[in-house]
Amino acid sequence: MELERKQSNDSKWWKSAVIYQIYPRSFADSNGDGIGDLKGIISKLDYLETLGIDAVWLSPVCRSPQDDNGYDISDYQDIDPMFGTLEDMEELIEEAGKRRIRIIMDLVLNHSSDEHFWFLEAKKSRENPYHDYYVWRDGTEGAPPNDMRACFGGSAWEWVPEVQQYYFHQFSVKQPDLNWENPKLRQEIYDMINWWIGKGVGGFRLDVIDQIAKEPDRKITNNGPRLHEFLRELSRETFQKADLVTVGEAWGADTELAKLYSNPDGSELSMVFQFEHICLDQMPGKEKWDLAPLPFLKLKEVFGRWQTQLHGKGWNSLFWNNHDLPRIVSRWGNDGEYRVESAKMLAILLHGMQGTPYIYQGEELGMTNVRYEIGEYRDIETLNLYQERLEKGYEKEEIMRSIHAKSRDNARTPMQWNDGENAGFTAGEPWIRTNPNYREINAAKQTEDEDSVFRCYQELIRFRKEYPVFAEGEFRMLLETDEDIFAYTRTDGDSQLLVICNFHDRTVKCPLETPEPDGKLLIGNYRDRAGGPDGTLLLRPYEARMYLTAAPKA
Repeated sequence: MELERKQSNDSKWWKSAVIYQIYPRSFADSNGDGIGDLKGIISKLDYLETLGIDAVWLSPVCRSPQDDNGYDISDYQDIDPMFGTLEDMEELIEEAGKRRIRIIMDLVLNHSSDEHFWFLEAKKSRENPYHDYYVWRDGTEGAPPNDMRACFGGSAWEWVPEVQQYYFHQFSVKQPDLNWENPKLRQEIYDMINWWIGKGVGGFRLDVIDQIAKEPDRKITNNGPRLHEFLRELSRETFQKADLVTVGEAWGADTELAKLYSNPDGSELSMVFQFEHICLDQMPGKEKWDLAPLPFLKLKEVFGRWQTQLHGKGWNSLFWNNHDLPRIVSRWGNDGEYRVESAKMLAILLHGMQGTPYIYQGEELGMTNVRYEIGEYRDIETLNLYQERLEKGYEKEEIMRSIHAKSRDNARTPMQWNDGENAGFTAGEPWIRTNPNYREINAAKQTEDEDSVFRCYQELIRFRKEYPVFAEGEFRMLLETDEDIFAYTRTDGDSQLLVICNFHDRTVKCPLETPEPDGKLLIGNYRDRAGGPDGTLLLRPYEARMYLTAAPKA
């Protein structure tokens, strides 16, 4: 049987791509100041080339006071000195290009820093030409326009005595929301994006882009009435002028909205980055800190719905981790006895689906959550949560249990390069403490190990480039009501992919028949294959198998 191995002729290269996210502050430090930087990233490009990824999404590196780790930009057309210079950025784009790796910039277009020139001017007077670049409302001090709350705690309104008005901020008080109703602001944004396109960037990830059309008087933050009008104009004036990948972060997206964001006609964005699956382990109607067991059948239902409803009508991002999320092997895997097996299972499960996979730095090593004392955390959201819940009477132990499980700093510990001092991240004092398990979990060890988590990811990336079924295959969920097994097929022409995963830490019987000997086992996470005495397929704790075979005849 000769299975199809050629690349699709589809010009949308990102359908067969795998994207690697770098959180620059924590990736690699070149100058010993304890903070990762652009030259550090340049020094690790060979590692990324070996892994096989196609593009790097950089969390923000533009100039910023760093109130929210760079998601508060004070100059969109300069690099923050902690990361290097504009020349370093140009070198990164060039050197990555030599390795066929594109650089995707993280653009924060919903808000700026309160130290941005626009806002410094805006708060001088109501007549200032930049005043209307932001969202203002009249009021009296101490009586905000309404009771809206900011995501990071406190009121979403901040009083400015100079203009006797409140400005709106959905996040930190130092992150005033931009007013997309103003066409002059929109043109400034388009000019800035086109400037970066001219520098050779390969695309943009758009932070909380579903919030740019907010209407705070009606308490609307996501999916405002003019959102898709704004996105179509943005795309027409910028993205459609080059061969780019554009990714919209949309916490409030459902499959119908995703079809608008990622319409195959290219009128808005390449793909949506949505979070329905990743919000399941919290109490319904509560915050992420209110922990609940993962409803496994619901997880399967959510993945299945996104796979089937977007097929041929839109495009999704595939991810377990990012800079805002805890490490998946600690969250839904097993970061103890079965760390390697569960990390591989989660990778195999995700990478067999349709969409563009994202690997967050260290995920390819199976990096885990960390358990700090509260004084060691750096994340503004975490620190605010701790104080707020203490004031509400929560027990410290309960608060810390939530923080250990869900703090964004779980993703922001330094990249674990080797077993040397500070995991090889820096020769200085790291800005946040290294996870103590770096002596066991590190890149140097895994790139030499044929059976490592790194090698598993490397193989999965290679398969996506070799077999069109990964990009184009139609999804079908199997064993929908099974409480332990996540199994599905992807079918494209004469090829079929079969993925079978035991999601839990116990051996289970699987009622499916494997396609052996005719089918090819592409990858598994155990060296041998187990079976019962009667030929029953047994799946050991977190066991995963991915087969490629001929599609069944109709």
